[in-house]
Amino acid sequence: MIEKKSIIKKEEKAVLVGLIQKDQTELQVNEYLLELAFLAETAGAITIKMFKQRLQHPDSRTFVGKGKLDEIKQYVAVKDIDTVIFDDELSGSQIANIEKEVKCRVIDRSDLILDIFASRARTAQAKVQVELAQYQYILPRLKGMWSHLDRQSGAGIGSRGPGETEIETDRRIVKDKISLLRKRLEEIDKQSFTQRKERGEFIRVALVGYTNVGKSTIMNLMSKSDVFAENKLFATLDTTTRKVVFENTPFLLSDTVGFIRKLPHHLVESFKSTLDEVREADVLLHVVDTSHAQYEDQIAVVNKTLQELKAFDKPVVTIFNKMDLYKQKYFDEWLEDEVKEDILRELKERWNGITNNQCVFVSAIEKQNIEELRTVILHKVRDMYQVKYPYKTVFFT
Repeated sequence: MIEKKSIIKKEEKAVLVGLIQKDQTELQVNEYLLELAFLAETAGAITIKMFKQRLQHPDSRTFVGKGKLDEIKQYVAVKDIDTVIFDDELSGSQIANIEKEVKCRVIDRSDLILDIFASRARTAQAKVQVELAQYQYILPRLKGMWSHLDRQSGAGIGSRGPGETEIETDRRIVKDKISLLRKRLEEIDKQSFTQRKERGEFIRVALVGYTNVGKSTIMNLMSKSDVFAENKLFATLDTTTRKVVFENTPFLLSDTVGFIRKLPHHLVESFKSTLDEVREADVLLHVVDTSHAQYEDQIAVVNKTLQELKAFDKPVVTIFNKMDLYKQKYFDEWLEDEVKEDILRELKERWNGITNNQCVFVSAIEKQNIEELRTVILHKVRDMYQVKYPYKTVFFT
C-alpha cells in the first residue's frame, strides 16, 4: 500500500540541477533555478548549490551527462546533501537511475510543486484536487520509482524493489484511488457550481497573476478582508470570494491560485474547478510584480495559462504592483529626481500603449496609488454592468 508523506523535511539540505538546452540562454536557466530555490525554500529546504549543464537534449537515462552526474554525486557525499532537485520533469526510470548514483533522494520540479500544494491545501476541495494530481503524477512512474516510494513509507535508500505482481497491485490501487478522487471532486464541483449560481446578478472580478505578485494583499485592500498573504510561493490555493462595494456599485472579487512556469499538467487539470472563478469572471485584474527581473516572462506565462483556460478574451486591467521595490532595485541614490521621473514616465507610457491604457501602477504593501486603482476598477465594473445588466445600472449612479 502506498503512503504519501511530505517529501521535504524542514531545513533539509538540497542541491538544484538545471539544463541549458538549445532554445534557452544561461540567464534564463539561472532565473529558473532561482525560482526553483524559492520553491524549495517554500517547501522547507535550504539550497546549498546549483548545478547547470549545457546539453542539446536531456540524457534518456540520467537527464544530465555522466561527468556532471559524477560531479553532483561527489558534492552530495562531501556536503551530506539530503535531496537533489531537478528543474525539469523526470521519468520514473531517470529518478531511479540518478538515485542509484547519488545515493540520496531525487525529485523534480513537478513533485516539489505538488508537495507544496499538499502542505498548503486547507479546504476539502483543495485537498482532493492535490491528492488527485499526486496520484496522476505517480501512476506512470510506478515501475521506476520503487525506491522513491519505499522511502516515503519508511524504507531505506537502495532497498530492493518489489516484484511485478506487487507493482501491478499498486498500479491497480492507484487507478482505483484516482477514480474515487475524481468522483469526489465531481460532487464538490457540483456544490461549488450551485454556490456560484446563487450569488445573483453581480459583476464578477477575478485577481490573476504569477504566484507571489501580491494578489492576496490587493484582495485585502480592495475588500477590507483578511485573506492569508505572505512572501512565499502559492500562499493562496483556495479561491476566496468577497462582495465589494465601491460608491454604491457592488461586485464580487475573487482571489485565485497563482500561476507559475512549468506548472504540472495534472495540477492544472485537477484545479480547473477552482479556476472556474477565472473562466466565469467578467473582468480580470492581472497583477504583476514589476520589481521582478523577468516580469515580462511572467506576464507571458499568465497569458498563456489564460489562453489554456479559454479566458484570454476577457476585459483585463493590468496592475503593476510592488513599485516601491522597483524603485529600490533600479534607482540608485545618485540618480537625479528628473531622471527617475523620466524612467517612470517611459515605463508607464510603454505599458499604457501595450494595454490600451488599461493599467495602473501601485504598491499594495505601501498603499501607494490605491485610490487610482479603485477608480479604474469601478469604471470597468460599471461598464460591464451596462453591458450585462443594463437594467441595474440606475442603482449605481
